[in-house]
Amino acid sequence: MLDFSPLALRQISMAELAAGLDQSDLRKLTDEMIDAMQALIEGCEDEDVVFVPHDPHAYDEFALDEGDVDLAWTLGHVIVHATASSEEAAFLAAELARGVSMRVRRSRYEVPWERVTTIAQCRQRLEESRRMRLASLDMWPDEPDLDNFYLHRQSGQKINAPMRFLFGLKHDDSHLEQIAEIVRQAAAARLEGVPLQ
Repeated sequence: MLDFSPLALRQISMAELAAGLDQSDLRKLTDEMIDAMQALIEGCEDEDVVFVPHDPHAYDEFALDEGDVDLAWTLGHVIVHATASSEEAAFLAAELARGVSMRVRRSRYEVPWERVTTIAQCRQRLEESRRMRLASLDMWPDEPDLDNFYLHRQSGQKINAPMRFLFGLKHDDSHLEQIAEIVRQAAAARLEGVPLQ
Protein backbone atom coordinates (compact mmCIF):
# COMPACT_ATOMS: atom_id res chain seq x y z
CA MET A 1 0.00 0.00 0.00
CA LEU A 2 1.04 3.56 -0.56
CA ASP A 3 2.70 5.15 2.47
CA PHE A 4 0.99 8.47 3.19
CA SER A 5 3.11 9.24 6.28
CA PRO A 6 5.70 11.40 4.42
CA LEU A 7 2.79 13.52 3.23
CA ALA A 8 1.41 13.87 6.76
CA LEU A 9 4.89 14.79 7.99
CA ARG A 10 5.19 17.35 5.17
CA GLN A 11 8.30 15.63 3.85
CA ILE A 12 6.80 15.47 0.36
CA SER A 13 3.90 17.13 -1.44
CA MET A 14 0.85 15.44 -2.92
CA ALA A 15 2.25 16.32 -6.36
CA GLU A 16 5.44 14.40 -5.55
CA LEU A 17 3.47 11.45 -4.17
CA ALA A 18 1.24 11.33 -7.26
CA ALA A 19 4.06 11.85 -9.79
CA GLY A 20 4.01 9.14 -12.42
CA LEU A 21 0.87 7.41 -11.15
CA ASP A 22 -1.60 6.41 -13.84
CA GLN A 23 -5.02 4.77 -13.87
CA SER A 24 -3.61 1.26 -13.46
CA ASP A 25 -1.67 2.40 -10.38
CA LEU A 26 -4.80 4.00 -8.94
CA ARG A 27 -6.74 0.78 -9.56
CA LYS A 28 -4.10 -1.24 -7.72
CA LEU A 29 -4.03 1.23 -4.82
CA THR A 30 -7.84 1.17 -4.59
CA ASP A 31 -7.89 -2.62 -4.47
CA GLU A 32 -5.18 -2.62 -1.80
CA MET A 33 -7.08 -0.12 0.34
CA ILE A 34 -10.43 -1.93 0.13
CA ASP A 35 -8.68 -5.25 0.78
CA ALA A 36 -7.01 -3.74 3.87
CA MET A 37 -10.35 -2.48 5.19
CA GLN A 38 -12.00 -5.83 4.51
CA ALA A 39 -9.15 -7.58 6.35
CA LEU A 40 -9.61 -5.30 9.36
CA ILE A 41 -13.25 -6.34 9.74
CA GLU A 42 -12.66 -10.01 8.84
CA GLY A 43 -13.63 -11.51 12.21
CA CYS A 44 -16.35 -9.03 13.10
CA GLU A 45 -19.92 -9.88 14.01
CA ASP A 46 -23.08 -7.83 13.56
CA GLU A 47 -22.97 -6.41 17.08
CA ASP A 48 -19.47 -5.03 16.39
CA VAL A 49 -20.94 -2.77 13.70
CA VAL A 50 -23.15 -0.85 16.13
CA PHE A 51 -20.79 -1.04 19.12
CA VAL A 52 -20.08 2.49 20.37
CA PRO A 53 -16.36 2.66 21.19
CA HIS A 54 -14.69 4.84 23.76
CA ASP A 55 -13.16 7.68 21.73
CA PRO A 56 -11.89 10.63 23.77
CA HIS A 57 -10.89 12.38 20.52
CA ALA A 58 -14.32 12.16 18.89
CA TYR A 59 -15.05 15.46 17.18
CA ASP A 60 -16.91 15.99 13.91
CA GLU A 61 -16.88 19.65 12.93
CA PHE A 62 -19.14 18.86 9.95
CA ALA A 63 -21.87 17.05 11.94
CA LEU A 64 -25.30 18.19 10.82
CA ASP A 65 -26.79 17.71 14.28
CA GLU A 66 -25.10 19.63 17.10
CA GLY A 67 -25.58 16.63 19.38
CA ASP A 68 -23.43 14.50 17.06
CA VAL A 69 -20.32 16.71 17.16
CA ASP A 70 -18.68 14.69 19.97
CA LEU A 71 -20.31 11.37 19.06
CA ALA A 72 -17.95 8.38 18.97
CA TRP A 73 -18.35 6.72 15.59
CA THR A 74 -19.43 3.13 15.22
CA LEU A 75 -17.77 0.79 12.74
CA GLY A 76 -20.69 1.26 10.35
CA HIS A 77 -20.35 5.04 10.64
CA VAL A 78 -16.62 4.99 9.81
CA ILE A 79 -17.13 2.66 6.83
CA VAL A 80 -19.85 4.79 5.21
CA HIS A 81 -17.93 8.00 5.90
CA ALA A 82 -14.62 6.77 4.49
CA THR A 83 -16.20 5.26 1.38
CA ALA A 84 -18.24 8.39 0.66
CA SER A 85 -15.14 10.58 0.82
CA SER A 86 -13.13 8.36 -1.50
CA GLU A 87 -15.97 8.08 -3.97
CA GLU A 88 -16.24 11.86 -4.04
CA ALA A 89 -12.51 12.14 -4.74
CA ALA A 90 -12.74 9.52 -7.49
CA PHE A 91 -15.61 11.21 -9.29
CA LEU A 92 -14.04 14.67 -9.08
CA ALA A 93 -10.78 13.18 -10.38
CA ALA A 94 -12.66 11.80 -13.40
CA GLU A 95 -13.97 15.27 -14.17
CA LEU A 96 -10.47 16.73 -13.95
CA ALA A 97 -9.10 13.95 -16.20
CA ARG A 98 -11.78 14.81 -18.75
CA GLY A 99 -10.69 18.45 -18.78
CA VAL A 100 -13.72 19.77 -16.88
CA SER A 101 -12.97 23.06 -15.15
CA MET A 102 -13.31 22.69 -11.40
CA ARG A 103 -15.03 25.06 -9.08
CA VAL A 104 -15.16 24.60 -5.34
CA ARG A 105 -18.01 22.15 -4.93
CA ARG A 106 -18.93 18.78 -3.54
CA SER A 107 -19.92 15.55 -5.26
CA ARG A 108 -20.79 13.53 -2.20
CA TYR A 109 -23.42 11.15 -0.93
CA GLU A 110 -23.00 9.30 2.35
CA VAL A 111 -25.20 6.33 3.17
CA PRO A 112 -26.97 7.11 6.46
CA TRP A 113 -24.75 5.36 9.00
CA GLU A 114 -27.67 4.55 11.26
CA ARG A 115 -28.92 2.10 8.62
CA VAL A 116 -25.68 0.11 8.60
CA THR A 117 -26.18 -2.41 11.37
CA THR A 118 -24.63 -5.67 10.11
CA ILE A 119 -21.16 -6.76 9.09
CA ALA A 120 -22.61 -7.92 5.77
CA GLN A 121 -23.71 -4.33 5.10
CA CYS A 122 -20.20 -3.06 5.89
CA ARG A 123 -18.64 -5.60 3.54
CA GLN A 124 -21.21 -4.79 0.84
CA ARG A 125 -20.58 -1.03 1.22
CA LEU A 126 -16.82 -1.55 0.82
CA GLU A 127 -17.27 -3.70 -2.30
CA GLU A 128 -19.81 -1.27 -3.76
CA SER A 129 -17.33 1.55 -3.15
CA ARG A 130 -14.54 -0.44 -4.81
CA ARG A 131 -16.74 -1.00 -7.88
CA MET A 132 -17.72 2.67 -8.08
CA ARG A 133 -14.17 3.95 -7.67
CA LEU A 134 -12.76 1.56 -10.26
CA ALA A 135 -15.61 2.46 -12.63
CA SER A 136 -14.73 6.14 -12.23
CA LEU A 137 -11.26 5.38 -13.58
CA ASP A 138 -12.90 3.94 -16.72
CA MET A 139 -14.39 7.41 -17.24
CA TRP A 140 -10.91 8.86 -17.79
CA PRO A 141 -10.09 9.46 -21.45
CA ASP A 142 -7.26 7.50 -23.08
CA GLU A 143 -5.13 10.62 -22.73
CA PRO A 144 -6.27 12.24 -19.46
CA ASP A 145 -5.75 15.97 -19.04
CA LEU A 146 -3.10 15.95 -16.33
CA ASP A 147 -2.52 19.67 -16.77
CA ASN A 148 -6.06 20.49 -15.64
CA PHE A 149 -5.60 21.77 -12.09
CA TYR A 150 -7.69 23.49 -9.48
CA LEU A 151 -6.47 25.35 -6.42
CA HIS A 152 -7.04 23.40 -3.20
CA ARG A 153 -8.83 25.76 -0.81
CA GLN A 154 -7.03 24.59 2.36
CA SER A 155 -3.46 24.05 1.21
CA GLY A 156 -3.35 26.42 -1.75
CA GLN A 157 -1.66 23.72 -3.86
CA LYS A 158 -2.61 22.92 -7.43
CA ILE A 159 -4.45 19.58 -7.71
CA ASN A 160 -4.86 17.45 -10.84
CA ALA A 161 -6.78 14.19 -11.43
CA PRO A 162 -4.33 11.65 -9.95
CA MET A 163 -3.76 13.90 -6.95
CA ARG A 164 -7.52 14.31 -6.37
CA PHE A 165 -8.00 10.54 -6.52
CA LEU A 166 -5.15 10.04 -4.04
CA PHE A 167 -6.76 12.45 -1.58
CA GLY A 168 -9.58 9.92 -1.27
CA LEU A 169 -7.17 7.08 -0.55
CA LYS A 170 -5.32 9.29 1.92
CA HIS A 171 -8.63 9.86 3.70
CA ASP A 172 -9.27 6.11 3.79
CA ASP A 173 -5.79 5.61 5.21
CA SER A 174 -6.51 8.12 7.98
CA HIS A 175 -9.38 5.89 9.19
CA LEU A 176 -7.55 2.52 9.19
CA GLU A 177 -6.32 2.86 12.78
CA GLN A 178 -9.77 4.00 13.87
CA ILE A 179 -11.36 0.91 12.31
CA ALA A 180 -8.76 -1.34 13.95
CA GLU A 181 -9.35 0.29 17.34
CA ILE A 182 -13.14 -0.09 17.12
CA VAL A 183 -12.71 -3.76 16.18
CA ARG A 184 -10.26 -4.23 19.07
CA GLN A 185 -12.57 -2.60 21.61
CA ALA A 186 -15.59 -4.58 20.40
CA ALA A 187 -13.68 -7.88 20.61
CA ALA A 188 -12.44 -7.02 24.12
CA ALA A 189 -15.96 -6.12 25.26
CA ARG A 190 -17.27 -9.41 23.88
CA LEU A 191 -14.55 -11.36 25.74
CA GLU A 192 -15.49 -9.57 28.96
CA GLY A 193 -19.15 -10.37 28.40
CA VAL A 194 -20.10 -6.70 28.06
CA PRO A 195 -23.26 -6.18 25.96
CA LEU A 196 -22.23 -4.42 22.75
CA GLN A 197 -25.53 -2.68 22.16
